[in-house]
Amino acid sequence: MPRNLDMTALRSFVTVAECGGVTRAAGQLHLTQSAVSMQIKRLEEALGQPLLDRSGRGVALTAQGEQLLGYGRRILRLNDEVWSRMTDHAYEGEIVFGVPHDIVYPHVPLILQRFAVDYPRVKVQLISSYTRGLKAQMARGEVDLILTTESEVDAGGETLATHGLDWVGAPGGQAWKQRPLRLAFEYACIFRAGVQAALDRQDIPWEMAVESDSTRTVEASVSADLAVHAVVAGSTPPYMETVRHGGMLPQLPKININMYVAKGANAVLAGHLARAVRGAYGATQGAVAAE
Repeated sequence: MPRNLDMTALRSFVTVAECGGVTRAAGQLHLTQSAVSMQIKRLEEALGQPLLDRSGRGVALTAQGEQLLGYGRRILRLNDEVWSRMTDHAYEGEIVFGVPHDIVYPHVPLILQRFAVDYPRVKVQLISSYTRGLKAQMARGEVDLILTTESEVDAGGETLATHGLDWVGAPGGQAWKQRPLRLAFEYACIFRAGVQAALDRQDIPWEMAVESDSTRTVEASVSADLAVHAVVAGSTPPYMETVRHGGMLPQLPKININMYVAKGANAVLAGHLARAVRGAYGATQGAVAAE
């Protein structure tokens, strides 16, 4: 029948081995020397093996003790990890993080990874939607922190970065040369009006060739060279390419990547996540809109 190791005794044994003596180990464990010696004796009796060679002036490990030391360190390390994970109540809870789909990469996976390491008992629910939808959800108290793509920043928001927009089309595609220029956009895309205005200013005729609620539909149409689209610079999907138009298309407006943090019950947790977001973007708290 399996038997269980005495974790307290095992910790005393490992500490004695690492400190090189009972006296130092007792001080580190905040126990008396006799208590440490008694625990190691109890462990020896349970295993039926001598663990310490007491024949000399100092303390040395027997062959069996050397073998147990490696196991003991691993067992204690796992024990301490489990204990920390299961009993650390400093930051428990769930937080809802909203991000527009077109800026999920490259930063959001790293943000989630680092936050999970720092706050392992906090569940982060990631939702992806359009800027307008995310701001409406925040107004209803449904999300704790959102990123947005906007030309300006509203009161209470913080600008993390400012990027231009790039024209994108199919790899090697020709749709960008057609007139009227065929566009593909989601109905709720916040870039849509700015793109159309830029075309109008240069008297370039255009038509909405693809309109959809589905990002996948737009992406498939652009990848098939049926239309062109606009994305935040540096976020061109791998199945599209930035259009090198040589001035045949207008320069598009710049876009801010903003962050808004709710002030509800999860404000403390949201603040911790906000710090992780700033770190990923290399931003500092300071570019905040006036209240």
